[in-house]
Amino acid sequence: MYPVSDRFLARLAESHQVATEVKLFLTDGRVLDVEHTGGSVQVDRQQAIRRTCTVTVADPSLIPRTPADQLATNGARLRISRGVYYGDGSSELVPLGVFRLDEVGGDVNDGPVTLSGKDLSAVIQDDQFTDPWTSSGTAVAAVTALVQRSLPDVEVVSTIVDVAIGRRVFDIEADPWAACKEIAAAAGAEVYFTPDGTVTITTLPDILTTTPVWEVAAGEGGVYIRANRGMSSAGVKNGILARGENTADNVAPVRALVTDDDTSSPTYWGGPFGRRPRFYSSPTLITTGACTAAGTLLLAQAKAPNASGDISSLPNPALEAGDVLRVTHPDGSRELQQPASFTVPLSEDGDFPISTISAKEDA
Repeated sequence: MYPVSDRFLARLAESHQVATEVKLFLTDGRVLDVEHTGGSVQVDRQQAIRRTCTVTVADPSLIPRTPADQLATNGARLRISRGVYYGDGSSELVPLGVFRLDEVGGDVNDGPVTLSGKDLSAVIQDDQFTDPWTSSGTAVAAVTALVQRSLPDVEVVSTIVDVAIGRRVFDIEADPWAACKEIAAAAGAEVYFTPDGTVTITTLPDILTTTPVWEVAAGEGGVYIRANRGMSSAGVKNGILARGENTADNVAPVRALVTDDDTSSPTYWGGPFGRRPRFYSSPTLITTGACTAAGTLLLAQAKAPNASGDISSLPNPALEAGDVLRVTHPDGSRELQQPASFTVPLSEDGDFPISTISAKEDA
């Protein structure tokens, strides 16, 4: 979760006035404060581009009409924040993302106008290789080189133990952002743009060992609205066979089978659920440990749909996909859940639905 004050979290459960801010950074150097009437930021960790946005404005003058307008708009960026007013003249805002402005459209006379954008991973994704690209060395260095190839000024922050990777040649037309994700997986890590516009390389928190960052509780003073609970075996896998073979570095083939070894799990490998493996291979994997790390990361994603919980709460703009939440239901039962996707509104009203990737009972 994005760092916020205890006062901020307490305020979310109270009646309060929402503070929002949208700034438009045009390519000619102008920075505009965008007066907006609505919109939202969508966050989904299962998508290659994690954050997308829409902003609704009343002013049709934002629609580019002349070549100069178009030049200033193409490649422009949006910076969006949401927070709370405290009623004493102070406020606290948290960033929701830095976005490349991709679409502007609406009624040219009366409005409204809709601005749409994607986080800056879209810049890397679209900058496809026009020559073969070779990644080698360590995972963090290789990802950093790919990110800064397209965005030289973007900071890359790593919280992982760096590992060596095998030499990997990406072909012409390949997707550099997909390459970043493949390389990060060799270290058992995810890579994505954070709300403040930096890139992070980090591991998915363990739901059973990580302290919850926020409590979604029913009752007086809580932010809980409603919840659904479900199970599905469609597409669920309970084992990952990760393999690496790298003839360029003259490295012997390596492999690791990572399975759901929790005997109490409904997807226990070899239990009633059976054995349902998925296969993954990459030249970046040059040790058994790297295969195990990649397999562990992918297994968390592959078995996630088996147990899911969809909850609605009062909005928390500081939330990040993958955070560990404690959910207390009206009957007093508790669960630990990790958000997979949610939508943060830019308006005062509206629920805050959260789809989760896993749900575990909390003692």
